[in-house]
Amino acid sequence: MSVTDHAAHLNSSSTPPAKNGDTSPGHGAPAESTRTHDRPGHAATPPRDDLARAAGQPALERGVDGVPGSASRGGGVSGAASRGRGVSGAASRGRGVSGAVDRERGVGGRGVGVVRGVLRLCRPAAGQLALALVAGVGAAGAGVGLMATSAWLISRAAQHPPVLHLMVAIVAVRAFGIGRGVLRYVERVTGHDAAFRVLGGLRVQAYRRLERLAPAGIAAFRRGDLVARLVDDVESVLDVIARVLLPIAVAAVTGAATVLLVGGLLPVAGAVLAAGLLFVAVGVPVLQSAAVRRADARLAPLRGALAAGTVDLMEGLPELVAHGAAGDALAALDRTDRQLLTAARRSSAAAGLSAAVTALCTGLSVLAGLAAGAVAVRAGTLPGELLAVVVLTPLAVFETVGTIPAAAQRLAAARAALGRLAEIAAAPDPAPDPTEPAPLPAGPPTVRLEGVSAGWTPGQVVVRDVSLTLRPGRRVALVGPSGAGKSTVAALLLRWLDPVAGRVTLNDVDVRDLRGDDLRRVVGYLGDDAYLFDTTIEANLRIGRPGATQAELETALTAARLLDWVRTLPAGLDTPVGEHGVTLSGGQRRRLALARALLADFPVLILDEPTEHLDEPTAAALTRDLLTATGDRSVLLITHRTDFLTDVDEIVTLPPPRRADAQPPDRKGVRGPRPASCPGRNGG
Repeated sequence: MSVTDHAAHLNSSSTPPAKNGDTSPGHGAPAESTRTHDRPGHAATPPRDDLARAAGQPALERGVDGVPGSASRGGGVSGAASRGRGVSGAASRGRGVSGAVDRERGVGGRGVGVVRGVLRLCRPAAGQLALALVAGVGAAGAGVGLMATSAWLISRAAQHPPVLHLMVAIVAVRAFGIGRGVLRYVERVTGHDAAFRVLGGLRVQAYRRLERLAPAGIAAFRRGDLVARLVDDVESVLDVIARVLLPIAVAAVTGAATVLLVGGLLPVAGAVLAAGLLFVAVGVPVLQSAAVRRADARLAPLRGALAAGTVDLMEGLPELVAHGAAGDALAALDRTDRQLLTAARRSSAAAGLSAAVTALCTGLSVLAGLAAGAVAVRAGTLPGELLAVVVLTPLAVFETVGTIPAAAQRLAAARAALGRLAEIAAAPDPAPDPTEPAPLPAGPPTVRLEGVSAGWTPGQVVVRDVSLTLRPGRRVALVGPSGAGKSTVAALLLRWLDPVAGRVTLNDVDVRDLRGDDLRRVVGYLGDDAYLFDTTIEANLRIGRPGATQAELETALTAARLLDWVRTLPAGLDTPVGEHGVTLSGGQRRRLALARALLADFPVLILDEPTEHLDEPTAAALTRDLLTATGDRSVLLITHRTDFLTDVDEIVTLPPPRRADAQPPDRKGVRGPRPASCPGRNGG
């Protein structure tokens, strides 16, 4: 699956394991140890990713629910290699996009820092960009040469000289005409290829960063807005490279050469041309920026808000219609759309005005050159056939330099977009890996929570002083009302969060001494909203183990009580499940997700509210099947239903949240997407 395919799934994903109310503070069981685990080297460690180190993709490892390394936190597209190689390096070292935005703020908002940051991103494609620049200068120079030579040729031919006197100019016109097209083609192909390569690399890095932060680190971002950042805002890099840096560099070189040419023929005309070019290249962008700075800066955030509002409207449409709130939601979305349209109109109006000013400067330069040239011809200081060269050459060079105002406007819009990427880069990692991780401890895994307290938001505690033990082969039920922090406990065991007090251990080794990917090869997760991709039953199963044999697939389906049903289907394992598994019932979706988790073969498995939204008979049957299918694995069954727990070895009860503590916002309303390559985080 490509990175863009992953990005498409972000719209439909949600971030486990927090649920309504599970962000409320609460108490846990009596603590085995209430001491605070003082590990500043972990909790305070800033992101260490660096845009310049986005190479290398080691072999993928199984992660949550058996997804290859991309599924486990920090695996991203390249497994364990993604950690420390994403966009976040900009946040910690001032490099790349994040550092560019910070430096840009310190240079008066001129975008210099953004350009420097993008140039750093372009280092792998420096050769192609240099070739594109040379070809672009050659194409623009050929255009100016074609105009100047043609003007001289027409003027000289009007004097009826011997045709041999015109042969060199005739050949030059042909050469400039052919060379302009060829060089322009080379410039576009090489320049855009380099830009798209940089764009692809940055998009992968941004995806890795999002995957690294999910789920706790992206709770403040809306899903649609994150998709806009990953798609539209990243594409701003393409604008900066292909439509800002290259055109400005080509225009600068070509304009300087043309001024020297015209100034060599007629100094006064050269000075007038230089003044006109400087005004178009510098004055017009400054005036344009002053006029629409606010509109350009609002374009990217408004696009993100519109995308987020559209996703919310589409996903919540049945509830909105049922409660008569669809009209209000549509009105709010319409207001955002009108604001975006207004900002776009202002930006377009400024672009049109700058084009008009450029045309005016072109005309004034031509008229000034004509007036000065006529005086020089009459005085005998300029040959008559060169008058056309002085007059017409500015037309060609203004065509090239006239792209600078549009490039400057694109840079202003790109600054806002890249700044939004920097916000993701600067988001703190909720569970950073140690600098020197310890190896996974040997032996059957025993997982313990020792007096832990934790929360999803700094300063807000969801669970307090909770202790429990998952020994090999044991089945423990974690029960409690909504808001008690059951799913927060699951996040601690998976190391999506680090505790603020106490510790989580695997065979007496603190999990903060382990790589998160290594831990999630041992601990798997099956959530209540198991995500199924819009593909076949077999493809969804193979996410758990890509190389599984047909017999292994059937064994997993048998354990999940699905094989008989699958055999009744005309297409069998090749049956499509639809988007989100829409063609399956709720129980079938959970059983298919369970089969995928079983295929991944985790020694420790967390079942988070597996019977949510099911009727009592179905819930009871599914609970029995789940516990039977897990075999000799250690199982933590998270539920608020206590009437189906006859097959568990121990029940740990979390008390209801304390009203005295401040309630954090409902995470279902603010959670961001789980990376689409990681369905295991949502149970699938």
